[in-house]
Amino acid sequence: MSTPVDNEAQDRAPEVVPLNAIFWTDFVQILVPVTTADTMDQVAAAVASHSEGRRVRALPYPKVVIHDGRTLPGDMTVAEAGIAPLDHVTVDYLIPEEAS
Repeated sequence: MSTPVDNEAQDRAPEVVPLNAIFWTDFVQILVPVTTADTMDQVAAAVASHSEGRRVRALPYPKVVIHDGRTLPGDMTVAEAGIAPLDHVTVDYLIPEEAS
């Protein structure tokens, strides 16, 4: 199911959206501030910066954001995804099947 795009939100200046986030197998959930204009690639990087190489082993694969069971495209913005303040997101690696 796709979330309707809020065109009015896209016309406004970016707003801060604090997210509850966890990186893959990390055991620490963190509060990460992002903006409505940030892409999922930027959100994934922001979340990963707190865990990857610290409590989670860094892997050479792209990262994806998962919100409400949906894996979101890297170029989708927070506003387009319909992510609200304090929503929970998970960041995981996109590991190709041949690498598993």
